[in-house]
Amino acid sequence: MKSHFMFSKEQRNGIFLLILFIIGLQCIYFFVDFSSEDISVDKETLAQFNKEMDSLRIVKLEERKPKIYPFNPNFITDYKGASLGMSNKEIDRLLIYGEQNNWINSTKQFQEITKISDSLLDQISPYFKFPEWVSNPDRVSKNHPVDNFSEQAQARWRGGNFNNKPKTFAQKQDLNKATAQQLQKINGIGVVFSERIIKFRNKFVGGFIDDVQLQDVYGLTPEIIERITNNFTVKTPRQIKRININNATLNNLVTIQHIDYDLAYNIIEQRQLREGYKSLEELKKVKDFPVNKIDIIKLYLSLD
Repeated sequence: MKSHFMFSKEQRNGIFLLILFIIGLQCIYFFVDFSSEDISVDKETLAQFNKEMDSLRIVKLEERKPKIYPFNPNFITDYKGASLGMSNKEIDRLLIYGEQNNWINSTKQFQEITKISDSLLDQISPYFKFPEWVSNPDRVSKNHPVDNFSEQAQARWRGGNFNNKPKTFAQKQDLNKATAQQLQKINGIGVVFSERIIKFRNKFVGGFIDDVQLQDVYGLTPEIIERITNNFTVKTPRQIKRININNATLNNLVTIQHIDYDLAYNIIEQRQLREGYKSLEELKKVKDFPVNKIDIIKLYLSLD
């Protein structure tokens, strides 16, 4: 082994020079920049490329913008107002004005009520569509008896019945067979709400059990639900087997809408303390029971 580690003076000098050479190469590699600064760029081609990219970007942004179709500004909902760029305060002013049975008949009046900015008004007002008896009263008076037409038109404009008489069960349309177009005739129901109602209805084979299930459709206010049920009702309810609340098991109860395992446990615990429920209204006293959903939950329950 000793022979492998013994070097002559010449050999040692050679090894030392080799190490210095390697260190020198490393220093050159790390500290000397060999890159060329003379990069040839075709500025005209680059400018043309950037221009095309900007054009494509603008087209893409325009495609992403929501399309606005003509609409009656009196029937703007929270969702519609937000999509148009209105603030919550501006939307609330419009809704409060409408709840007082007042109706906007011009662009100027719309701005006075909502207090929206001139710039936003300029963007959305071209899409305002008022009834013909409002926008062109002279033409209406020439083609129709003024008193008769305007009274009926205003009744339809305000979403009410001309004779103000509530419809009977026979006169109402079946909510389980209603189309989106039929629902959109209701004041406050647009494309979004009508499609949302039908999508929710189609979650269940057979559709709605009762009108009260409209409460579960996201975004529908009590006022809008009342307008719907003035014209529609469930005539062909989905057939279900009710669950006896006094002998239902935990697994039975969790199959019901708005009841999870914790609530089902509380219902059974309260049932044992009461030695059985005498009325479904007693469920309101169960811990964490969703009182506002009791009418929907009662659809699935019975006492016998």
